Amino acid sequence: MWVDIRIMSDQPYLVSARKYRPQAWDAVVGQSGITQTLQQSIASGQIAQAYLFCGPRGVGKTTSARIFAKAINGFDGQDEALSFNVFELDAASNNKVEDIRSIVDQVRIPPQQGKYKVYIIDEVHMLSQAAFNAFLKTLEEPPAHAVFILATTEKHKILPTILSRCQIFDFNRITVPDAVAHLQHIAAQEGVQAEEEALHVIAQKADGALRDALSMFDQLVAFAGKNLTYQAVTEQLHVLDHDTYFTLTDQALASDIPGAMLLFNDVMARGFDAHHFITGWGGHLRNLMVARDPQTLMLLEATDDVKAKFQDQASRADLFFLVGGLDILNKADVQYRGSQHQRLLVELALMQVCSHEALKKKSPDAGLMAPSGEDLPAPAPAPAPAPAPAPAPAPAPGTGSAKASGLRKAKKNLATPGGGITSNKNEDEGLPTGPVIDESWADEVDEVGVRKAWDAFVQRLRDEDRISVVATMAQEQPTLQGLVVTFPVHNPLQREQVDELKTEMLVHLKTTLKNAGLQLQVEMKETPADEKKAVLSDRERYDMMVEKNPQLDKLRQALDLDLG
Repeated sequence: MWVDIRIMSDQPYLVSARKYRPQAWDAVVGQSGITQTLQQSIASGQIAQAYLFCGPRGVGKTTSARIFAKAINGFDGQDEALSFNVFELDAASNNKVEDIRSIVDQVRIPPQQGKYKVYIIDEVHMLSQAAFNAFLKTLEEPPAHAVFILATTEKHKILPTILSRCQIFDFNRITVPDAVAHLQHIAAQEGVQAEEEALHVIAQKADGALRDALSMFDQLVAFAGKNLTYQAVTEQLHVLDHDTYFTLTDQALASDIPGAMLLFNDVMARGFDAHHFITGWGGHLRNLMVARDPQTLMLLEATDDVKAKFQDQASRADLFFLVGGLDILNKADVQYRGSQHQRLLVELALMQVCSHEALKKKSPDAGLMAPSGEDLPAPAPAPAPAPAPAPAPAPAPGTGSAKASGLRKAKKNLATPGGGITSNKNEDEGLPTGPVIDESWADEVDEVGVRKAWDAFVQRLRDEDRISVVATMAQEQPTLQGLVVTFPVHNPLQREQVDELKTEMLVHLKTTLKNAGLQLQVEMKETPADEKKAVLSDRERYDMMVEKNPQLDKLRQALDLDLG
């Protein structure tokens, strides 16, 4: 079968990066600070002998160098004399001593037109050590008519002796709004109807490189024609659309583990990488965190419609869920490359984020949720009240019952059998609930009552054979100051044990003593030197021994012993 290929136009095709390369300062995108400085130096006649333009690829280094070369000579873009005054060298392929010596020989010849001969050396960090050395003297004391502009993406590879001879300009990555605005301008010039969300995806995928964004734009126009939609861009660039992550987050908020697993399976079936999936969801939760506060909303790079979606979902996702989810996904990201079962790792992270229990363990006092209504003891009788109950004391600043304890601002918070706190609407619906914590509880509490309730809780732990925790809880007695119950611990291990029980313990104290304003604080207590050995862990004992005798650790390494 023969295919008839016809030339549609006599004009050769130019990619957008070349066709729309800036020819004047005002057309340079995202580098206003640098362009203003260079224009000011030209206007004042303070032309340096050497410049170093450094920054990521595709941000305008070579373009700015060419514009600068034209400006100092007073040439316009079409002036043929430009080719006799501006010399460009690619140091990636011309990095030998001979290449630099040819420049050194040419530098002595003054320009035939214009005032300056400009030498632009791209990727200057690729020059060999010998080439750098041959270039040093000329770079330091060139003829008055010579200007060198060095460009590099890896500034740290440039010799300090070269850096000290140049004026250094650090080019910034192109921001997403700047890239989107430039893409909109080019789309209008090319007659392309492009959705703003689609251009946002291109700009984000380019990661600050405008040339990459323009290359992707050309590719997508060739694929989708004159109508660039968000769906077409995400499909062609193989990017997961944000609707997938919005749906997944809603499922996680609803603890819908089966739904989340099925969605992940669908994503894998569409050919996406599981690592890309978890990093993308981490970015989504980060955006939700940013959208929670109007002050940080400016950090969210998205269209106004998408920002509204993030704000809506952020209002339904509390800080506890977001921080716990980010922690889980970050760990999965770190462990992914070394995992032998990568899909299982991602699925486990999914289940953890969707599980309220897993998140509660990350932050024991976030929400103060009881682990189970069935496991809680029956409320003990409250201490005998005074003959005339006093009105509820006004909470001290920073110790308000709802805010200080972390309870939600509802009249009644229910510790459900599943471990969550729900509103009191379950009572009206006749659903089973756990013990009720009423914000109006304000019975008088004394230290004796607190210690009795504490001992009852310790006895419950003893009955459940949780011996290691009992040893910690029974070692000291809590103290009461105002409505703050303080329990001292002697080392980080004990603090971790008490923190894991903090939620359960505080619910017990509130329901037993009928005071919703109680707070629980764990305080690290300094242990006397003669008692430290009794409370140190094996690892801490070993560290103390190594501190006294460093040779002990060398012996352990020589014998390949494991501390366990």
